[in-house]
This record gives sequence, structure tokens and C-alpha cells, in this order.
Amino acid sequence: MSRDTRRQRVVEGAAVAICRPSRCIHESRRPSTTKDVLNRRFDGCLLGDNADYGLTLPTAPSGAASANIWSVEAEMKPIYLVTGIMASGKSTVAQALAARLARSVHVRGDTFRRFIVSGRAEMTLDPSDEARAQLRLRYELAAETACRYVEAGFAVVLQDIVIGVDLTAMIARIRTRPLHVIVLAPAVQAVAAREAGRAKTGYGSMTPEDLDGAFRASTPRVGLWLDTTELSVEQTVDYILGHPNSSRVQ
Repeated sequence: MSRDTRRQRVVEGAAVAICRPSRCIHESRRPSTTKDVLNRRFDGCLLGDNADYGLTLPTAPSGAASANIWSVEAEMKPIYLVTGIMASGKSTVAQALAARLARSVHVRGDTFRRFIVSGRAEMTLDPSDEARAQLRLRYELAAETACRYVEAGFAVVLQDIVIGVDLTAMIARIRTRPLHVIVLAPAVQAVAAREAGRAKTGYGSMTPEDLDGAFRASTPRVGLWLDTTELSVEQTVDYILGHPNSSRVQ
């Protein structure tokens, strides 16, 4: 089969696109039912053709070694994962960062927690098995949502409390690249002052000192760690956008 013929089959939706972080592979078999399309997944990305999901498949560049495999990372929008403890400024910084990006989305991970109306298990410093299971579900939903928005051509700022070993796992869940990790780490005194001045309270029986200590002791030093104690929101966003190589992870 010629290269032109293969390209035409992709355009017509006769192939299934399997999305990976840095390439797409096209198979000649199309799922037979809608259920098949919805159930098939690879590396965190939903599978299906452009008609099923309203997506525009990338076109192989001229001179590509294969008509079936090519790099698409240059065409992918970034995901910025913004994390830190409660009252570290995540929501404000994430919203301001998204506002500076063209065609962008702000995904708030905590929204998935609040979707649970009955039976919600809250996280503590000594969480129950159910609380951990609900946290994993929340992270999975947030990562998949971010991936889907990127597939649709949006830059994504994903904001949530992702600390300790959960940060490494979250990076693995987010399969699209480029991915930037931003860890907001203001002084605990600044966090305590912000918490005291907020209408909502998130710490419950914990204190900012409790969570900050666990956060700094257990979270791997990946991505861009920012002490934002003396930085304004605008300065923080300027620094993030000005140091992409510091925040980018593989």
C-alpha cells in the first residue's frame, strides 16, 4: 500500500489512532461497536477515530520514515500540573497561569472529590483505605480529563494537592507531553496566615505545620519548586513561563 493511500485511510477515519506521549500508530482495524471504542484505552488516552471524538488527527510530515509512525509532541499543547499544600496559592496561580495561555483550561482536581455526595472519605495524615481509594480515583479522573482536553487542542493547567509518592504516580498517569510540574512551596508561616484569612478552612484537625512537614519530607524534588512567600501572583506566573526547562518533566 502506498504512503498516500495510507494517509487517505486515516483522513477518512478508516484507521484507529492509538495515542502515545510522542507518537501515534494507526491500525487498520476499526472497533465494531461504540462500546468497543469507549472501552479501548492506551497510555491514558481514549481510543477511537476522529468522527467518534471530534478530533483532528495529525498529518504525517513529508520525509517521515514511516507513514504509520511520526512525532506529534511538537503539535501537542502542554499540561501544567500545579501542586502544593492547602493555602499555598494553587487555585489563584493556576487560574492566572491559564489566563496567560492561548486556548486553555483550568482543571481543578478537588472538583472530583466534591462530586461525591454521600460516602465521601476525607484525607488525613493517617487516611483510611477508602480515603486513599477515593484519592486515587480523583487523580485518575483529573489526569484523564487533562489528557482529553489536550487531545482537543487545549493547553491545560491541572491543579490539585499531589504530594509525596503520589506526585510520581500522577506524572506517570499524565501520558501526554510536554508536561510541566510546578510545586508551590511558600514558607509555612505564610501558608498559616493565608489559611487564617480564608473563609473556607481545609485543614480540619491538621495544622499547616503538620502538612508542610510531611510534604517537604516525602515529596520528590521534581519539576520547578517555587518559594512564593515574597512573590505576587503575577511574578509567580512570570517565573513559571520564563523557566520552562526547569519545570518540564519526561
